[in-house]
Order: sequence, then C-alpha cells, then structure tokens
Amino acid sequence: MEKASLEIKIRPYRPSDCKTLIQLFVDTVRYVNAADYDTAQIEAWTAGADEEKWNADFAASETLVAEVNGVIAGFGNMYESGYFDRLYVSKDFLRCGVASSIADFLESGVSGDITVHSSVTAKPFFARRGYAVVKRQTVVRRGVPLTNFVMVKTRK
Repeated sequence: MEKASLEIKIRPYRPSDCKTLIQLFVDTVRYVNAADYDTAQIEAWTAGADEEKWNADFAASETLVAEVNGVIAGFGNMYESGYFDRLYVSKDFLRCGVASSIADFLESGVSGDITVHSSVTAKPFFARRGYAVVKRQTVVRRGVPLTNFVMVKTRK
C-alpha cells in the first residue's frame, strides 16, 4: 500500500472490536514478529489471548483503532500512567503511517513520561519516536523466554 493513497481514520475502541483486534494481534505476531522470534516464542506469545481480559484492558485504558477504507488496520492502547501497552498493525498496512497515527494520538494525551515494553521488532519504531532503551529484559510466557526492551520517552 502506498502511504499517499491511504486515509487513516482513528476512532475509539468498541467492545465489538475485541475479537478482530485479538486476531490482528495473533496474525501480526505470527507474520511480522517472526523475523525476530522463533516459532516457540511466537506460539507462547500468542497463545491464550483472552477476550474478556483484553476487553477489560481496553476499557481501562485509552484504546484507539485505526481503519483504512473501513478495514481495521491497527490498534493501540495507553494507560493514564503513561504506560503504552499495545501497538499492533496488520501486515497489510505496515509502513503506511498507521502505527505513527495511533501513537501520535495516544502520546498527545499524556503529559508525563511514557513507558513501553517494546518487542525486538518494534524497537526501531519507538527509537525513531524518541524512546530510549532503559533495559533489555527477558520475560517468560508459558515457559518460553522472550526478549523485549523497556523504553521511555521523556517528556518535559
């Protein structure tokens, strides 16, 4: 997709979006993050995404959905505390401005520092937006270690 041809619409999350967002998350991790994580890590990361828990997380945070021509292209959520929890973009809309559009909206609602636990794959995206690595860490999901990075964007 050419960025110039896309009209990205950002809208608030609706509970009826939850199943679609979980599927987008699973697909994105399987197709995009597979460049940086092995099969066991991908399966551990995507296994057991619980609709009830995700819906509760989305309701407790500012959650935005990006649409392109009526198709959900990505989503992200951030808590009032400045914790940037999720940011996923469909493989069909990578490098088209979807992630930046979502991040711009979410970041604009926070006055203090913003923290994200970034995947290896997303680290360059966040670095370009002014986030600095605080530490590299290993989290364990379903007994499988996954590397990610705690990154902070300092706001004045």
